[in-house]
Amino acid sequence: MAQLSDDCFAHGGRLMSRDEALALLAERVTRVTDDQPLPLPECLGHILSEDIISPIAVPRHDNSAVDGYAVFFDDLDPEHETRLPIAGRAAAGHPLKGPARRGQAIRIFTGALMPEGPDTVMMQEDCRLEGEQVIIQPGIKRGANRRLAGEDIAEGSTVLHAGRRLRPQDIGQAAAVGRTVLTVSKALRVALFSTGDELREPGSALDAGSIYDSNRFTLGALLRAAGCKVSDLGILRDERGKLESALAEAAETHDLIVTSGGISVGEEDHVKQAVEAHGRLHAWRLAIKPGRPIALGQVGGIPFVGLPGNPAAVVVTFLNIVRPLVLRLMGGSELSPHYFQVTAGFSHKKKKNRREWVRARLEPAGDGSWLAQKFPREGAGILSSLVESDGLIELPEDLTLLEPGRKVSFLPFSEVLS
Repeated sequence: MAQLSDDCFAHGGRLMSRDEALALLAERVTRVTDDQPLPLPECLGHILSEDIISPIAVPRHDNSAVDGYAVFFDDLDPEHETRLPIAGRAAAGHPLKGPARRGQAIRIFTGALMPEGPDTVMMQEDCRLEGEQVIIQPGIKRGANRRLAGEDIAEGSTVLHAGRRLRPQDIGQAAAVGRTVLTVSKALRVALFSTGDELREPGSALDAGSIYDSNRFTLGALLRAAGCKVSDLGILRDERGKLESALAEAAETHDLIVTSGGISVGEEDHVKQAVEAHGRLHAWRLAIKPGRPIALGQVGGIPFVGLPGNPAAVVVTFLNIVRPLVLRLMGGSELSPHYFQVTAGFSHKKKKNRREWVRARLEPAGDGSWLAQKFPREGAGILSSLVESDGLIELPEDLTLLEPGRKVSFLPFSEVLS
């Protein structure tokens, strides 16, 4: 198991933009997981550790794109119907035996190997039959409906690059070039716990001043969705000695430690001291809302992330900082999610020089586009705002007033939670 340098998360303490934070992670954080070979069906969601180079062309041979008739283009009358005798049949897996001859048509089906000679395929819908002859309409172009060898994949080309998180279509691409096993990154082993004497496990009784621990379950699901193997260490009480021993033990068998809350300077917030007993901790003050404070460091050389305690801030900081960090630790190269342009259906004021994420639902606009409507309650502790939203509207640092009708960047939860 690789370890990060002690100062990889060091930062001067000033407010840092999201883009600066991602650039720092890309520059200083390296992969810590090992390789493993996996059968192709088990590779979904894993980070690819090798470039996949195709040993073959796909398709391997010219073939028909439609059901129809394979002909020589030069046999066709460009102005009038052409009548040709049907001299053979070619289907997928059952090619025509021998070459075709000029002045003849070959009945052919989708995916069938193009016979030697013919260069064009006429769709059966554009033909009519009379006995053993086919009548072909004029106007088709040379080479129509003919798939060329290597049209999809050229022999020797790289079809998948190392660092890619594998999707269902990527699994199919690997199968198309004959691969049965891929070398991928092992899942990041993440130790997850919550701190706070006020926290209770869901299903237990609540006494005065206590609340159910939801952040740990949210984070566990977010980490698993990112491809991690999560060890749930439960709720750790605000006792420095127990925190220190739990962190030291977790660092021995995990690649990352994640928690939420307990990072402030209050008398009962002992996580900072517990981390520093075994490593280093750096407080990042991000110019974002929600979720300005985040702590990154090492425990025995293993990266540690301490997130804010408010549920909405946990999700925003995870998606923007922790998820890219997690993918980077597994060798991922595609760290930033894709945003989409939608139209704002609301007004919103914000501070300059701070990037904000507004929780929003999408509704169809009259012109076929999408209109984003802000969730009415904005508090960072309102978990229901995330449940009832489709994603996040990103508002850049230089914007101070958003007016209805403006195009904005939208991050759908479906883009980052699968």
